[in-house]
Amino acid sequence: MQAAFLFLLISFLIILGILISMLYVVRQQSVAIVERFGRYQKIATSGIHMRLPFGIDKIAARIQLRLLQSEIVVETKTKDNVFVMMNVATQYRVNEQNVTDAYYKLMRPEAQIKSYIEDALRSSVPKLTLDELFEKKDEIALEVQHQVAEEMTTYGYIIVKTLITKVEPDAEVKQSMNEINAAQRKRVAAKNWQKQIRLRLSQQLKPKLKKIVFMVLVLLNNVKLSLMVWLNLLQNLKRLMWVCLKSRLCLFS
Repeated sequence: MQAAFLFLLISFLIILGILISMLYVVRQQSVAIVERFGRYQKIATSGIHMRLPFGIDKIAARIQLRLLQSEIVVETKTKDNVFVMMNVATQYRVNEQNVTDAYYKLMRPEAQIKSYIEDALRSSVPKLTLDELFEKKDEIALEVQHQVAEEMTTYGYIIVKTLITKVEPDAEVKQSMNEINAAQRKRVAAKNWQKQIRLRLSQQLKPKLKKIVFMVLVLLNNVKLSLMVWLNLLQNLKRLMWVCLKSRLCLFS
């Protein structure tokens, strides 16, 4: 009786262990690739699932569906022969509709993305000068994103965003740029100082100019009055001379 009970207990435990081994859980925002005898069988989404025991069904991989980010540094040269170090951040994720390609076609997606980004940058940056590179880095990032996205689509990956976070020129070039910027700031400061001086002088001279103009107007008005007086005197003198001349002629007659 005890032997039969022990046999049943052991059998129950074995069956329970087999049932437990058949169960597996897939976490949220991830999927599991299940293979049967080494061949692709299905994709299991988040939740609890069952598989055949004894290694018949095997979880080959668990694929993250969350957004991933890769940061790389690329060295390249501009059109005006300046070497620059560019920090590039790329956000990507697995296409939920193409998980099998993401697992079976590509072993190291981050390395592949880095290669595509380096190739895209080294083909576009040499067409621009250093100043143009700083001005158009967002446009370059968008162009690189489109190129890399087109390539990675065939491997089941979606490129969400590509950003050029930093453009660092050679140390000597950077020092020269700082000196140029400092000289430009000095010129701007000198121009502003000259404007302030002119403004102060104009503010200080404006009352004096008004006073001078007023005095000149008063002087001109006095001159005008004096001229009018002199003209009146001349007219009166002319009349007097005419009267005298006329009176003499009368006497002679």
